[in-house]
Amino acid sequence: MISIDYHERPGVHVLPALPYARNALEPIISARTLSFHYGKHHAGYIDTLNRLIAGTAFEALSLEQLMAASAGKADLAAIFNSAAQAWNHSFYWRSLRPKGGGTPPAALRHIIEGAFGSVETCKNELARAAANVVGNGWVWLVLFAGHIKVLKTNNAETPLNWGMQPLLTLDVWEHAYYLDYQNRRADYFTAVIDKLINWDFVAENLSPAFGMQGIAEAARTARIGSGISLLSH
Repeated sequence: MISIDYHERPGVHVLPALPYARNALEPIISARTLSFHYGKHHAGYIDTLNRLIAGTAFEALSLEQLMAASAGKADLAAIFNSAAQAWNHSFYWRSLRPKGGGTPPAALRHIIEGAFGSVETCKNELARAAANVVGNGWVWLVLFAGHIKVLKTNNAETPLNWGMQPLLTLDVWEHAYYLDYQNRRADYFTAVIDKLINWDFVAENLSPAFGMQGIAEAARTARIGSGISLLSH
């Protein structure tokens, strides 16, 4: 999986640069929403994390290490939430791209079809999972035990906690859509799935699981099993 950890120096995590301009996802996500989401919420998680770990044994740890060390520990919940939200958001920005969506690259499309029956069914499962998130959370496409699955998590939870490899994520927190869509949350994630998904990023995350053969060989040999799996935590 691609590393998305951003350390300037031990103890200081930094806000990564967006991979596109703040208006690049319009009209699906406005520049105003992206400015607040990235410049206030994402930046706020990183600022809070740096404050929480300053002068502690956690200073030298990566985001992934911080999440592993703090997951499920009530006294470290603030560290976990800040680290996980920083990681999740960095992954989310790269899960989107201007003029995205559509049909995945051929090799990835064969894998998606093998796992879900069709690309459209995969997209429908992502939308169904998003609709079933109660309150705030995330929807993921993950690789686990050789299978691609759709997963939904609440609040700051991440598939990394369960040994799963994230391939794609959709932010279902209210701050991700409310300025543009108000109570029309379903319209937000349907539009994102149809128009902004970065299938190349999915392929990039999936390729290392198959070594030098890459996803083209995975598609040919059908290593990823069929069947739809919607996990809920």
